[in-house]
Amino acid sequence: MPLALEGKKAIVAEVSEAAQDALSVVVADSRGVAVSAMTELRKQARENGVQVRVVRNTLARRALEGTPWECLNETFSGPTMLAFSYEHPGAAARLFKEFAKNEKDFEIKALAYEGEFIPASGLDRLATLPTHDEAIAKLMSVMKEASAGKLARTLAALRDQKQEEAA
Repeated sequence: MPLALEGKKAIVAEVSEAAQDALSVVVADSRGVAVSAMTELRKQARENGVQVRVVRNTLARRALEGTPWECLNETFSGPTMLAFSYEHPGAAARLFKEFAKNEKDFEIKALAYEGEFIPASGLDRLATLPTHDEAIAKLMSVMKEASAGKLARTLAALRDQKQEEAA
């Protein structure tokens, strides 16, 4: 069913606004995926701070015009699903990667991060980024190991000093 001009303008405005605040964008084709599976994907997306939109290609091109995500325009052919990550740059990539494991018809076309086009083969580049909590945990473990090593060196130096004094 054709959209009226006002409806198209509203869609372009919504997608453009979503693109402004996004940390990364993933483009996929969901042809052949069951509606129930897509509903579950949308639910998981909401829980992970990801907005999923199915948009006509011409409207998507117009909406992303002048944004860092304009580099994705070449991937807009056939049914296009856009996923905008807001809380973590790898959230949409991780979500789509897991979804594609179970849904053979689901195809990830490309993604972009900070205005850089990344082909679908580079999905792991974003999907494997640690979350904020994981990064903090890694930092804390490194700091803990470093401080434990420093403590061990200090204790060893004290032991050596006491041994020299005793001798």
